[in-house]
Amino acid sequence: MCLFITFACKSDPLGIIQRQTITGSVISYLGVLLGFVTTGLMLPHLFTEAENGVIKVLVANAALFGQLGTIGFTGVISRMFTYFRDKKSNHHGFMRLTILVSLAGSLLTAVVFYLLSDWLISGNNEADNLMLSEFILMVIPMIFANVFFQAFDNFYKVLFNAVKGSLYREVYQRVFTLMLIIGYFYSEMSFYLFIVLYIAGYALPTLMLLVSLYRDGELKFASDSGFITPSLQKEMISVSLFNVVIGFSNIAILNIDSLMINKMVGLDDTGIYGITYFFGTLVVIPSRILMKISSTFIAESWKTGNLEQIKDIYYRTSINQFVIGLLIFIGLWGNLHNIYHLLPESYAAGGWVIVLIALTNLLEMLGGASAVIISVSPRYKVLSYMMVMLFVLIVCTNLILIPIWGITGAALASLVSYAVYVLVRFLYLYRTHHFQPFSSGHIKVVAIGLVAFGAQYFMPEFDNFIIDIIVRSLIMVVIFSALSYGLKVSEEVTKGGDWLLYKAGIRKQ
Repeated sequence: MCLFITFACKSDPLGIIQRQTITGSVISYLGVLLGFVTTGLMLPHLFTEAENGVIKVLVANAALFGQLGTIGFTGVISRMFTYFRDKKSNHHGFMRLTILVSLAGSLLTAVVFYLLSDWLISGNNEADNLMLSEFILMVIPMIFANVFFQAFDNFYKVLFNAVKGSLYREVYQRVFTLMLIIGYFYSEMSFYLFIVLYIAGYALPTLMLLVSLYRDGELKFASDSGFITPSLQKEMISVSLFNVVIGFSNIAILNIDSLMINKMVGLDDTGIYGITYFFGTLVVIPSRILMKISSTFIAESWKTGNLEQIKDIYYRTSINQFVIGLLIFIGLWGNLHNIYHLLPESYAAGGWVIVLIALTNLLEMLGGASAVIISVSPRYKVLSYMMVMLFVLIVCTNLILIPIWGITGAALASLVSYAVYVLVRFLYLYRTHHFQPFSSGHIKVVAIGLVAFGAQYFMPEFDNFIIDIIVRSLIMVVIFSALSYGLKVSEEVTKGGDWLLYKAGIRKQ
């Protein structure tokens, strides 16, 4: 599947994207497998809905305030490290600056969170408020871990290693969580101790990145303040302010629904939403590492004026993400009845959450690298306005739809809001640069998806749901893959199919 989402190696930058996308995709899917075992299978059966709601609220707050604690400096790393890059001079003291800014941001945000903590846990249910009050201040160490993880991870990204942070967070952290859950199951560990150790695991990737930077000789505290001219300092502040808005909006968009559900409905529904939401995010997994590494090369393309490469990346990210994203989407929807067998009966209320969140992520993948293209362009500030618009849309639609349809309303709010957001991004790039990522291949992919989904739709259900998942999924994968290859929906699909046929001895090289 990785071959379907990578770029053809026409030049070295795209070759790096290809190699790291393949590696990153393997890491991401291994992380998904671990996440599926922990979040999809073990947590719903091991803890109550309210306890799962506590975990979701803690993680959501840590993500929200952790992003705020970066003070937008992750954007400075991504956009402006190119001006500092010089191994011999320790990148002109860039690491020292990164650590100082991250520490200041973490401390400031921790104080703000502490002052707001009572309001954050207040809701309609007094029992939920009491339960959350026992754990809410544990978010503070999570904020520090989150801020420094983002700083170190972005630093590695601009060193053209976008997979290290993903490996530590997607795999090692989840292995730790899996071991913790098994330990909880086989011992008399309290839920309180579980949360304490869970937070230790949350901080593990940050500590591992810190050690890795030291071993790679990048953890240098030398200062070179004279290198930062007034004009460069002004630009760095401008980029930081922009990224405060865009970064906070982005994370708020991903977590505000859970926080609003907790305040408007309660911890039980928050727990159900958090678990079923995970299944919907499976669609977007291939996109994460691709967007991460693509941003570096799109930024370089803007710098050199290579608009053709930007246009090429825009098209390829859209079509290839859409291929793999739609395959995962129909796989989830076609197996929705089987997912119910994996979860406790109470989680069936989140069935439409899975479908709507998966569709939301599919729309985002269809938009390709449009957000990245805008974020690293000379007019990068435009994206902040779009993100604020999306945040306002999500809050307003949640306020309207959660009272009507509960957690399904929250998922629908995300779908409606993202549909508008993706459309606005598309219209902006088309109007300003005549960039557009669509081709006849997209129409072919939609038709192929309908055929593959229809083929399994009329298939009778097996009594054994495991067999049903295997057979139903194989039917969709074989039909979807064969038609995608036969109809040549994209160059990468064709090359990937040729490679697989060659390895199988069916086709000569």
